[in-house]
Amino acid sequence: MQLDNIPNDQPVLIAGPTASGKSSLAMEIATTRGGVIINADASQVYDCWRVVTARPSEADESAAAHALYGHLPYDAGYSAGHWLREVTPLLTGPERPIIVGGTGLYFLALTEGMAEIPATPPEVRAEGDDLSLDAMIQALDPRTAARIDLRNRARVQRAWEVLRATGRALADWQDDTPAPLLPRSACAAFVVDTDKDWLEARIRRRFSRMIEEGALEEARAMLDRYDPALPSCKAIGVPELMAHLKGQLTLSQAEEQASIATRQYAKRQRTWLRSRMGEWSKLTPKS
Repeated sequence: MQLDNIPNDQPVLIAGPTASGKSSLAMEIATTRGGVIINADASQVYDCWRVVTARPSEADESAAAHALYGHLPYDAGYSAGHWLREVTPLLTGPERPIIVGGTGLYFLALTEGMAEIPATPPEVRAEGDDLSLDAMIQALDPRTAARIDLRNRARVQRAWEVLRATGRALADWQDDTPAPLLPRSACAAFVVDTDKDWLEARIRRRFSRMIEEGALEEARAMLDRYDPALPSCKAIGVPELMAHLKGQLTLSQAEEQASIATRQYAKRQRTWLRSRMGEWSKLTPKS
């Protein structure tokens, strides 16, 4: 299925790795055929980062309706459950939803359903914060461990917290998942499929462009509030820019380290998307 064949009243989902051009595709649909562009990226919900997280520009937001971008303060907690609750009323609004982002878990929660897991008590989260990644992995059951990215500390800690707080494995909760809000059969669901070399070249150029557009000024404005434990402060590029502002890295070193981290993240995204969303229609971005 191609973009020009999508029925005008059908919701559109566009998932893809970072820097793959998925936001441009969403803008193309919204400006030519109507709809509201809805964020499905965990880093773009925070109001402190527009340039660093490549949130839509003010010009883009003026050209088309956008939702769930930059609407949370830097210290707010956020999860797939939060996102699912916020996106629910937008699915039946007056404008066709065009949901775009790189957080694959949000798309799966929407199209496959999400387990109703109780909130993690603060003391359990604090306990997890003090554990090593390996210690938490060792505590997980094999079924849960097979379902998550074991290199992603946030995903591992979430699984560990669920087990510790509820006594049930995350995999067991997931297997009791209710019906999805928006089954894939009821929407046009796409994954942006990119050539590795093409994507890496874009990533190398991207961070230099962010510096030119004000990323360093964004980081400087957050310097006195920076907390590496906060989800908002884990956005790629933020730790590197903060290290530069503290005199620990030159700007060139910060750019290089951020580009490497972005490439590594994009690789994990591409692997995950192909594994978990392999049946979605493929889109090739424009050069």
